[in-house]
Amino acid sequence: MTDAILQAYREVEQAMARYNKVLEEHVTSLRTSESADARKLERMTYGAKAMRDSSMIYLSYAKFIAYGMPESEELIDEDLQG
Repeated sequence: MTDAILQAYREVEQAMARYNKVLEEHVTSLRTSESADARKLERMTYGAKAMRDSSMIYLSYAKFIAYGMPESEELIDEDLQG
């Protein structure tokens, strides 16, 4: 794969890692805040988890593409399943 594609993948990976870290820090600050709204805390907690899980799924496929897809359909199925 080209260096530009790999670099772009790495930038997305780093940005998502930073975004998830900032979300988790925000959830932690809400947990420790005495004036935190319980409903907002719950929604942010679930939202942060959903973003973390979604970004892992997205990044796994983006990495698969960035490093070059296998040539046959059988290899694609095997790579995606583990």
